[in-house]
Amino acid sequence: MPKIGYYVVMTQQDIPKAYEPKKVEDSIYQRWEESGFFNPDKLPGQRQRAFTISMPPPNATGILHIGHAVMLAVQDLVIRFQRMNGKKALWLPGSDHAGIATQTKVEKLLKDKEGKSRHDLGRAEFLKRVDEFVAASRNTIKNQVKKMGSSCDWSRERFTLDEGLNQAVNHAFKQMFDDGLIYRGDRIVNWCPRCSSTLADDEVEYQNQQGKFYYIKYGPFVVATTRPETKIGDTAVAVNPNDQRYQQYLGQDLAINLGKINIKVKVIADESVDPEFGTGTVGVTPAHSLVDFAMAQKNNLPIIQVIGPDGKMTDQAGVYAGLTVEDCRSRFVKDLTDAGLIDKIEEIDNNLSICYRCGHVIEPLISKQWFIDVNKPVKKFNGQSIKQRALGVVTDGDIKIIPERFNKIYYHWLENLRDWCISRQIWYGHRIPVWYRGEEIYVGQAAPTGEGWQQDPDTLDTWFSSGLWTFSTLGWPQSSKDLKTFHPTSLMETAYDILFFWVARMIIMSTYLVEQIPFREVYLHGLIRDEQGRKMSKSLENIIDPLDTIAKYGADATRLSLVIGTAPGNDSNISEAKIEGYRNFVNKLWNISRYILMKVKSPKVVDRAPKAKTLADQWILAELHQLTDFVTKNLEQYNFSLAGEKIYEFTWSNLADWYVEITKSEDDKDEILLYILTQLLKLWHPFTPFVTEEIWQKLNAKELLMVQSWPQAKVKIAEKDVLSDFQLVKDIVTAIRNLRTESKLPPAQRLRAVIISPTKHQLISQQSVLIKNLARLEELVVLSKGTKPSESLSAILTQAEIYLPVSGMLDIVKETKRLEQEADRIAEFVTHLEQKLSNEHFVERAPKDIIANEKIKLVQNQERLAKIRQQLEGLQ
Repeated sequence: MPKIGYYVVMTQQDIPKAYEPKKVEDSIYQRWEESGFFNPDKLPGQRQRAFTISMPPPNATGILHIGHAVMLAVQDLVIRFQRMNGKKALWLPGSDHAGIATQTKVEKLLKDKEGKSRHDLGRAEFLKRVDEFVAASRNTIKNQVKKMGSSCDWSRERFTLDEGLNQAVNHAFKQMFDDGLIYRGDRIVNWCPRCSSTLADDEVEYQNQQGKFYYIKYGPFVVATTRPETKIGDTAVAVNPNDQRYQQYLGQDLAINLGKINIKVKVIADESVDPEFGTGTVGVTPAHSLVDFAMAQKNNLPIIQVIGPDGKMTDQAGVYAGLTVEDCRSRFVKDLTDAGLIDKIEEIDNNLSICYRCGHVIEPLISKQWFIDVNKPVKKFNGQSIKQRALGVVTDGDIKIIPERFNKIYYHWLENLRDWCISRQIWYGHRIPVWYRGEEIYVGQAAPTGEGWQQDPDTLDTWFSSGLWTFSTLGWPQSSKDLKTFHPTSLMETAYDILFFWVARMIIMSTYLVEQIPFREVYLHGLIRDEQGRKMSKSLENIIDPLDTIAKYGADATRLSLVIGTAPGNDSNISEAKIEGYRNFVNKLWNISRYILMKVKSPKVVDRAPKAKTLADQWILAELHQLTDFVTKNLEQYNFSLAGEKIYEFTWSNLADWYVEITKSEDDKDEILLYILTQLLKLWHPFTPFVTEEIWQKLNAKELLMVQSWPQAKVKIAEKDVLSDFQLVKDIVTAIRNLRTESKLPPAQRLRAVIISPTKHQLISQQSVLIKNLARLEELVVLSKGTKPSESLSAILTQAEIYLPVSGMLDIVKETKRLEQEADRIAEFVTHLEQKLSNEHFVERAPKDIIANEKIKLVQNQERLAKIRQQLEGLQ
């Protein structure tokens, strides 16, 4: 067969009856890649305006899951739409080294396979093993991303540990250090003993559990705590300055007996102590509480660390030294009880702080770490801090968050943001670009010259490097062409639960380092849950693997199931049945296209709307143009589901159920059918790229569908009249079909119909041939006025009365009796529902969904009753 452009010319005999995605998806993606059009520099035509999406980089540890799939589906939809809209569209892909997660994964593999730890291998050899694991994982992830149809520019693919990005990280660190925003100090941090590393505040998760509140006799006081073992490290007891009960003790140094250990504390006053909570006294443990650490600094208190980085009690814990926290708690409480120092113990619900990576209990510890000062006034921000600047770009509207309700959450998080701990005690990641030699310190891009310099052993928090993602991937800190062309990026699309981890940090880093916003809009999608609304988990065995559904139902069906029926920021449910339903629709689109391609004499692309020859032509073109206008506006506003639902409705109802049927009785439709198919494939392409590209091939196009121009809406005022006129035709045909069905008349039986319409008789007469064909009528009489024929089935529309004389076709007496019995039964049920819904007791106590269902049943049965009574009138 001859080749045209990228395609093979197809004949009618070459079109299979069913669409089989497995056979075509890989080859289609290969053609896309080979075309070079994923790269915006190679797109056809003169494209001035850029549209950029930086892909949230998947961790280099895992495989594509359903959360990645929805992200990829939405972003590819947007980038394909913008590419077809003539934009210089760049979707920049990449992956994240994910320091703690990757190191933990490789350490587990090492232990399971070889029984060794990273320390057994040493830093260099361990990092070599990590690099090997990451290389294989990144390749796997890349192939999985391609399976979704993602039209990323792979020539610009980046990794957070790339040499260029590493230089960007070092440059950012030095710039912020030189500006006094990065400092090293001893402060309370979130410490995971299992990971042996710090965690950011928002990397700490909370697990609700049953806990205990211990009331301990504490000299002249009783203090309450959920962590009695930390009381060994108390250096003060705090009371509210206005609490009259404790005024006599303020400023005193007290010796406190705690059974087998004695401590010394100072009585201090602090406004934060609630006199009504517990006993109104608080034991102050500066080394193990952020709040207490602040009190210690304010009151010049000593700091005693009784829990070490290994999760065991230190020598400062006296007789409890070397015990785990859990063992110490058990033994300490027993010793206090034996000494008569436990006043009481209460059972409470307690939020336990745990590591988001390994689930181990977090220990707040004093540690020397590197921090970013988020509150320091910055000269170039006119005295604002970096967090105030990050707040301002959203409050001022420079960055728009969709949906808007997440603005408040963003504001709350930033307003309460503390100095950001950016150092991690792990080996894998960006090594902190700081070197020490005795008391000397050097911060730079590379190691200093001379002997004796030792680099800081810690690595940077992964969010530090990924915070630079939108601009480091485009060549920063160099003033590259890509940076000038594609930054600020246009859209950041991600899950709402990453708003604080990543989105806020990108805004902080970009506004400070580049003095630009990182993106103009943020679209937050919801989480994907199972059909019962439950979170997907291995224990529930309800995880849906997108790669499995792609293999079974195709990428297009998987994409549609993740996009249609969802709203920004809202969680959505998915099931295999939903994906299967969209597979059926994709096949429906294939069959509609196949019908058109086999009906026309010469399949080709038709971009110019042909002249309408009939009312049906005028109607389908009006519907198509209004659809194009609706879809374009909603895609521009990121209302993906609304746009998809509208195209779905047009495809299935207007085109398949009506216009395709019309073409079976009206001739000379080639141009208009090809025009509709051309435009429809373009509208569907961002949603379902594979099947549309495959059908496009059969139009003998010279170029790929992915670079075609987006359809332009040509909505005309006169189209409203066309739409209302054809709606009447549809209503008449539908009413006749319903009468036939409800009266159990054979579908093939040709009927006679009488239509009386004072205002629309002329229109109905003009469309009588079409109505007869669609409604299977032998004869149609249209009158401007007249009387109802006897023994007729009837349907009364707003602008027409329809009568089907059925004398001789039905046993009128028997049919009348049947309808009367049916009417009595439904009327009784309607009365029952009306009484139920007027019962205040039922309405107050019944769940809302049950009440809503009862109301729906009432309306449906009222409508059914009205139709039956109408039929009875017609038969009389």
